[in-house]
Amino acid sequence: MAMYIVSRRLSTGSTTWRYGNWLRSYSTAFREERDTFGPISVPSDKLWGAQTQRSLQNFDIGGDRERMPESIIRAFGILKKCAAKVNIEYGLDPSVGKAIMQAAHEVAEGKLSDHFPLVVWQTGSGTQSNMNANEVIANRAAEILGHKHGEKFVHPNDHVNRSQSSNDTFPTVMHIAAATEINSRLIPKLKTLHLTLHSKSVEFKDIVKIGRTHTQDATPLTLGQEFSGYTTQVKYGIDRVMCTQPHMYQVGNTYIK
Repeated sequence: MAMYIVSRRLSTGSTTWRYGNWLRSYSTAFREERDTFGPISVPSDKLWGAQTQRSLQNFDIGGDRERMPESIIRAFGILKKCAAKVNIEYGLDPSVGKAIMQAAHEVAEGKLSDHFPLVVWQTGSGTQSNMNANEVIANRAAEILGHKHGEKFVHPNDHVNRSQSSNDTFPTVMHIAAATEINSRLIPKLKTLHLTLHSKSVEFKDIVKIGRTHTQDATPLTLGQEFSGYTTQVKYGIDRVMCTQPHMYQVGNTYIK
């Protein structure tokens, strides 16, 4: 059922109240999470924490249509898993680090996407989505280690976000998401289109037609020749996209492998 959430906002010398119509359906059971602003109630069946909850209330706009894209969420899982692996080498408790890696892998696989409710409207550096990932992974990692959500046995800042900044993480996940989407979706579809157009250029090679130039009759050509032009255009498009990849893979003076 729809639930109304009341958030308090301080203004100059007075306290005002804002009522946000929260359209997503959650259970009515809550747990208390805390951050530097103090305690806040979070749906007990969700893995996010205090900062994600505050973003939901402060940016009550957009709805499901404008939620952060799935590709960005999964890219956060890839990034946080890699960060945890490196941080283990630099002092992060291995048991905590491995639990973080497992939780992050679940994010990368899309298994925890229901715990990423934020919309694209947020602060400029994507801090809320970075913290959404940190909180979800921290609570899931704690769960893996046998602890309850919200206890911060695995801490979203000290453990998951260790040595990271949203100014770096969000641009990085943009590169990861773009590279992943290009290779898994865009290029395969373009190649299918290219092969289809090529087959038509062969099929139509004996069909003669009149070419057109500015709505006037022009030099005769075959329909196959016309489709070969479309085929070549798509091939050039694929080549241009592929040329962007070396720079897309470059993230913080390193390469995605």
